[in-house]
Amino acid sequence: MGYTDAAEGWWRSFVVASPARTAKLAVVRADGSPHVAPVWVDLDGDDVVFMTSADTVKGKAILRDPRVSLCWDDEHPPFSFVTLAGVASVSDDPRELLRWATRIAARYMGESRAEEYARRNAVPPEMVVQVAPSRVVAKVNVAD
Repeated sequence: MGYTDAAEGWWRSFVVASPARTAKLAVVRADGSPHVAPVWVDLDGDDVVFMTSADTVKGKAILRDPRVSLCWDDEHPPFSFVTLAGVASVSDDPRELLRWATRIAARYMGESRAEEYARRNAVPPEMVVQVAPSRVVAKVNVAD
């Protein structure tokens, strides 16, 4: 039984759907072992944008090797998912930090708390991570 391919471009609406789903970010640690952690995301065109500290396992791994994978899933029947692989670029520009921290916080915490979370998160050593997809797999109705 194979999975059902999603319609072309469907993955974008799945990633930005409400309520917001966390993405699971996969990176490779310095010792070669895998590391997976949830991240809050938004889209900039086809690019996935999230924030993390340069001091975390995620941040250090991305700075060392910008190849990453992300996964989103609908945990309710009939189940759907998106996986995305790509290359990350980073910015620590204060304006970009505040802009993306506000935008991402609004998705996950609501407009009323966006500024509160943005001010808390838009500070060094945080960085904006933008992932340009090189491969997207999107499947729908997995259990059908």
